[in-house]
Amino acid sequence: MPSIKQVQITFDCAEPERVARFWREVLGYEVPPVPEGFATWADYDRSLPPEHEGPAYAWINPVDGAPRLFFQRVPEGKVVKNRLHLDVRVGTGLVGEARLAVLEAECARLIALGAARVQLLLADDENESCLVMQDIEGNEFCLD
Repeated sequence: MPSIKQVQITFDCAEPERVARFWREVLGYEVPPVPEGFATWADYDRSLPPEHEGPAYAWINPVDGAPRLFFQRVPEGKVVKNRLHLDVRVGTGLVGEARLAVLEAECARLIALGAARVQLLLADDENESCLVMQDIEGNEFCLD
């Protein structure tokens, strides 16, 4: 049985650089090391076949090895709700008004980066409050 070594989350985008920069700011990710044999990512990009040059970006978590994020250009636009979304966990361990205050503060920060607020889902018998948002290309995610 094969053993999984890493997980990467891939975003299909109209504008990979723009979406990548948004998520880098949201999550505090960093540019990964340049591949061996290349001085810069631009040098690496120029080594690729022309059809693969330029349309992708990647970020890594500098702290704990969380999944790498990869952003690639695709020709079609987003037309339906995501079947998978990210939960940005800013309120972990908090409940009630303290949780709502943290969610609202992070929501304001992300709106300044270009995100859109969609819906506040208040706590019920099973779940704590969360805030549904969209990134700059309309991909849904939750502040949790």
